Amino acid sequence: MSLIVHKYGGTSMGSTERIQNVARRVAKWHRAGHQMVVVPSAMSGETNRLLGLAKEISDNPDPRELDQIAATGEQVSVGLLALAIQKQGLKAKSYTGWQVPVRTNSAYTKARIESIDDARVRKDLDDGYVVIITGFQGIDEHQSITTLGRGGSDTSAVAVAAALKAEECLIYTDVDGVYTTDPRVEPNAKRLQKITFEEMLEMASLGSKVLQIRSVEFAGKYKVKTRVLSSLTDPDMNLTEEAQSGTLITYEEDKTMEQAVISGIAFNRDEAKITIAGVPDKPGVAYKILGPVAQANIDVDMIIQNASHDGMTDFSFTVHRNELNKALDVIKATVQPEIQAREITSDPEICKVSVVGIGMRSHVGVASQMFETLSKEGINIQMISTSEIKISVVIADKYMELAVRALHKAFGLES
Repeated sequence: MSLIVHKYGGTSMGSTERIQNVARRVAKWHRAGHQMVVVPSAMSGETNRLLGLAKEISDNPDPRELDQIAATGEQVSVGLLALAIQKQGLKAKSYTGWQVPVRTNSAYTKARIESIDDARVRKDLDDGYVVIITGFQGIDEHQSITTLGRGGSDTSAVAVAAALKAEECLIYTDVDGVYTTDPRVEPNAKRLQKITFEEMLEMASLGSKVLQIRSVEFAGKYKVKTRVLSSLTDPDMNLTEEAQSGTLITYEEDKTMEQAVISGIAFNRDEAKITIAGVPDKPGVAYKILGPVAQANIDVDMIIQNASHDGMTDFSFTVHRNELNKALDVIKATVQPEIQAREITSDPEICKVSVVGIGMRSHVGVASQMFETLSKEGINIQMISTSEIKISVVIADKYMELAVRALHKAFGLES
């Protein structure tokens, strides 16, 4: 008998009919001899509805009270799912994060998990119960309810699987796995059978929306085998077939993976570029620019500094598109008066396109092939960033889909 954790997203829990389908699927796994823990999200759209109510009352709501409100969505989900599983003839018991308890820090609306007490859950499992635990939430040292931020249920599920030393964590969503790129952009995208934690972490950080990045970090740190698969398939399908469907995220590299130089193409349209021209080329200038930006809690992604000419240089970096105006205000108010740059410009019409693959470690020529492909399509590269297993470029946003399709074909990902 193995311990399995299932996680279901908001779409999977979107109606009482779908909740009963989830119950049938969980019951099938339990009857096959597995101990089952289930971590569901709130019903689709419920968290937005709850937060919308808070915003109707206050333009600047207290984060602690927002967590108190938002956490109720998952509480409804676990109760309904427990009833549905009981209707299947099984024993089921639901818990909120604070009842387990899932201990977090006090960063309301974006808390981080610190520990999980597994004693209560293990006792129920030993007594034959299916245990349902709210995702997305926990409790801090002050006994206040906390939430983990958007997509936090993925993190909750992987953390629970790690604490219980589960055999595997199955994350059911509205897609049937991780693809070589977004099929809505490239119809020839293929579902990956396997992908390493390193590759998935890069793809999540570079724009892939399949899994929340913190859940991948957790899975990699604690070596939790994680599988992404669809909840929209027949809940009564063969157990072996279901277990082998989707995409397995693993820390094990096999020969098949080593032969695939590139595993996927990721992209992110949520970026904007700021260029500060005519910056004095001397020690400490980069800090004088980025220090105030960091203090304003603005994340900087890619950075490039041009070669010096007559003691001056140009300095460019990217930020989230929603934070562009905030970053410009900081630069004009605190940076410009000190460094006296010649000009400050910005471009919100950019995107980042990346190729990701663990095979890049042992293969040369990936960068040249990427740059040649973009060149043939007439796409200008504005910025470049690399790591051991990825190459990212910033290009004009209007060329994003063309770049993704061209690179997908150039690296043979459609086959």
